[in-house]
Amino acid sequence: MDPRATRGAGWIAFSTAVLIIGGAFAIIDGLMAVYRARFFSSSAVYVFSDLKTWGWIVFGLGVAAVVAGFAVFTGSGWARWLGVAVAGLNAVAQLMFAQAYPLWSLMIMSVNILVIYGLTAYGSQIAAIERAESQETSRERQGAVQRSETLRDATDEESRAA
Repeated sequence: MDPRATRGAGWIAFSTAVLIIGGAFAIIDGLMAVYRARFFSSSAVYVFSDLKTWGWIVFGLGVAAVVAGFAVFTGSGWARWLGVAVAGLNAVAQLMFAQAYPLWSLMIMSVNILVIYGLTAYGSQIAAIERAESQETSRERQGAVQRSETLRDATDEESRAA
């Protein structure tokens, strides 16, 4: 197998795992903002609305990240782009949520950027390699079918001649 594909597969696996784990953390983070608001900074000023609203937004994005992470495991292109979109939205939401818990939000935002990098930089390479392998496999099957038909025709001719 191509060494680039191995490296790319590692990045895709990393991105998928981090997307799922980051989604779980976002779910917990969102629920903490909704039900335990005193855990966060009390002097935080948000771009719009309040801590509970941002808690629900982060919670929803966490659920979406977990679903997208499991969808990326299927290997389809739409799932990869869903993961990129969810990670991007989660990074922006964490940026807006940074007033409540700055270091945590910056860390999760950075991890989401790594997820986006892994899914965009190596996902298309993996898809191209898989397409090439499937084309090669289909060519091999066609060759085997043709050889089988030729052999069958030859045996039919021999049985008719006898």
